[in-house]
Formats: sequence, structure tokens, C-alpha cells
Amino acid sequence: MDEKIRIVLIDDHPLFREGVAFTLRREPDFEVVGQGESLDQALSLVAGLSPNVLLLDINIPGGGIQAAGKVAAAHPDTRIIMLTASSDDDDLVAALKAGAHGYILKGVAARELISIVRSVWAGEGYVTPALAASLLSEMASGQRPARPAASPLDELTGRERQILEQVAAGLSNKEIGLRLHLTEKTIKHYVTSILQKLHVRNRVEAALLTRKDGGNKDVG
Repeated sequence: MDEKIRIVLIDDHPLFREGVAFTLRREPDFEVVGQGESLDQALSLVAGLSPNVLLLDINIPGGGIQAAGKVAAAHPDTRIIMLTASSDDDDLVAALKAGAHGYILKGVAARELISIVRSVWAGEGYVTPALAASLLSEMASGQRPARPAASPLDELTGRERQILEQVAAGLSNKEIGLRLHLTEKTIKHYVTSILQKLHVRNRVEAALLTRKDGGNKDVG
């Protein structure tokens, strides 16, 4: 490939970090351009190297979620993936609100990690399925804030609602395009419009908003 995915890796456990870097470097389209272990180093490396992807642990000196927020604000073109041992729902929500595009638990298989990095770099969102299911279950149990009178879903066109339903089901742009007989590029444009109208950062937040809406709106 002509264009490599440039990656900065931030984790305060050197042995784990080197193992991840070794795995990523074996891919011809990946380039690990920098490594660090703290919030300050994350900000410095992203500012100096302009990576496509930042892999970031939550439990680093200075705070990984804080680092995600600062990077998202200052470098919106860098895709942020949390790679962490924390399966806490609060950490997941905080990371997504800070601007993370992906949330992966440590222990993920090497092949899966590589696939997730590529998909997030390409514009997808990702949350470890078990965590996404847990959060959706918690929302369904009634632990959610009062809903405003007007739902942002009302702003969507019929086609956008149809595509959002497929996004919420976990389908990729390519899979949605095959189902709806549209090109992957067209689906990507629709998804961008949906995210803007719903005022969310990524596909995961859009799917969560759909579930949070309580099923009273028809998104099909």
C-alpha cells in the first residue's frame, strides 16, 4: 500500500506496549511511529507526529480519558482507540464522550486488534461487544435520563433511518450497501449526515442513542 496507517501507542506497561507494537509492525500497511506512557507524552507525540491512530490505555499517568479529550479537541483527524483492561461501563461512556472512536479490552486476539485498527481508521466505531451489550442492557433497565420532548431521530430522512437501523445492528458500510443496493461510498455519506444530525461522534454513539430512545420511534 502506498499509504500506511501511522500509529502512536501509549501504555505505561513497557512489556505489553512492545508486544502490541511488534504485532502491529508486522502488518505492511501499519507504521508504529511513536510510543509513550503518559498523558504528556501522548500529547507531545500526537502533536509532533500527526498519527492516523492513537492507541491509548486508560490507566496512564495523567489519565487516558483526559488524554483522549485533549487529543480529540486539538487533533480531530487522529482516530482514538482505547486499549484497556477496564470493563467498567462508566469508563466506556467517559471515553466515548471524550472523543474515543473505539474501546477494546486487553486480551483481544492479535488478528482482531489489527482488523479493528483498520476499520476505525477507515471511519468505523468499535466497542468490545460484551461491553456494548452490558451498556445497552443497563439503559433498557431504566437507568437513563429523562428524554427531551423532541427526539433527534425526528431529524432523519426515511433512508437515513433505514441505514441507522443497520448501523445499530452492527453492520459495516460495505454490508449495509450490499443490503440496500448502494455503494459503500454512498453509505459513508449517509452515515456522516446521520452523525451530524444526531450530534454524536461515531457509529457506536449513534447506535446507543437509538437504543436509548426506547424503541418508541420507528427507525426502520
